[in-house]
Amino acid sequence: MKTIGLLGGMSWESTAEYYRLLNVLTRERLGGLHSAKCVLHSVDFAEIEALQSAGQWERAGEVLAEAARSLEAAGADLLLICTNTMHKVAGQVAAAVSVPLLHLADTTAAAVLAAGLGKVGLLGTAFTMEQEFYRDRLASHGLDVLVPGATGRAEVHRVIYQELCLGIVREESRDAYRAVIADLVAAGAEGIVLGCTEIELLIGPEHSPVPVFATTSLHARAAVDAALAD
Repeated sequence: MKTIGLLGGMSWESTAEYYRLLNVLTRERLGGLHSAKCVLHSVDFAEIEALQSAGQWERAGEVLAEAARSLEAAGADLLLICTNTMHKVAGQVAAAVSVPLLHLADTTAAAVLAAGLGKVGLLGTAFTMEQEFYRDRLASHGLDVLVPGATGRAEVHRVIYQELCLGIVREESRDAYRAVIADLVAAGAEGIVLGCTEIELLIGPEHSPVPVFATTSLHARAAVDAALAD
């Protein structure tokens, strides 16, 4: 099995889920006492969030690029950025290493297309929903991407940073997300992309009238597939 390098800590709540999924999926594939071969560089999310808020994306990319180099030096054969939002600097990270970076939006788009869908609603941080880096990556695969209105985007973003990143899961927030999902479905969304790794702590298939695409789970499965490929 190849060694999976994890750029994590953004937040550690979702990185812990990555680690769990990688090991569960490896055991399912190989059986017995098998677990995933992986190395983790976990950053201080407060430092990254401050750079996000200040719009200092190039500096944030430098931090992750340096972390990626450390993972390669530690023996990683492929890399995952364990957050949707920081895929804004995926190009900067990929350029810093010689091992492949498995792009989260690509694995998500593949799953949407495999389900036969063409129009999806996107939930995530305000950066992910409002900026082009993620929506355009999905659109490059032929998908039509819808995002919530301004009020919905603000609430989705607030819950991520003020609750989910702190490990807080509230039923009231789940209801708010379900209302946002309903609006997206009414606008024509055939599926919902949970485009923030923490959202899976709050929303599952049972909370949506259309299929949901859990990006953390899809990313982890693609990483195990790549790590076990010949």
